[in-house]
Amino acid sequence: MPIKPFSRPKKKPSPRFITLISGLPRSGTSLMMQMLEAGGMDILADNLRAADEDNLQGYYEFERVKKLRQGDTAWIKQGVGRAVKIISALLEYLPSDYQYKIIFMQRNLDEILASQKQMLIRRGEPIDKVSDAEMASVFKEHIDKVRAWLSRQANMQVLYVDYPTLFKDMESQVKILAEFLDIPLDKDAMLKVPDERLYRQRRT
Repeated sequence: MPIKPFSRPKKKPSPRFITLISGLPRSGTSLMMQMLEAGGMDILADNLRAADEDNLQGYYEFERVKKLRQGDTAWIKQGVGRAVKIISALLEYLPSDYQYKIIFMQRNLDEILASQKQMLIRRGEPIDKVSDAEMASVFKEHIDKVRAWLSRQANMQVLYVDYPTLFKDMESQVKILAEFLDIPLDKDAMLKVPDERLYRQRRT
């Protein structure tokens, strides 16, 4: 019987969408970027904001994202096939002629507020300009509006990821992430990223 020539499996084509890691500040977006990078996904970040006590593994930010509101969208094409971190308040400024998959991080508002307060304290900035109750109300209203807006966007698919659940059931969450993105990912490497010691301000 003739030996069949060995054929390598075809490599899955690079995704033609942009992966956005979004949510409120301090909601776990940096952690998700770390996990995707460990899984082998290309990321778009300039590392101009160095790691510090508040984000020991780095912020994974791309500074030009912050200029979306001013109309700077020329960089968007660099994000195709890669993961980019963007706060939820800037999602509405994204150009509509691209396809996006959004991993939206959710976290207990008390935890977010406590984390933000610790960041302000470390920076020597005032923490009593707005009460926690007022800020929580503002955040909740913002998230409700963003979720409603996202549900109407035909060019955006959204996966909501709960930060505490990510730590409680990592294997299941990583599997869901891989299925949502539908790209090859090193799940074992991703599972090694979340560190319980860095889950500070835990309220659940």
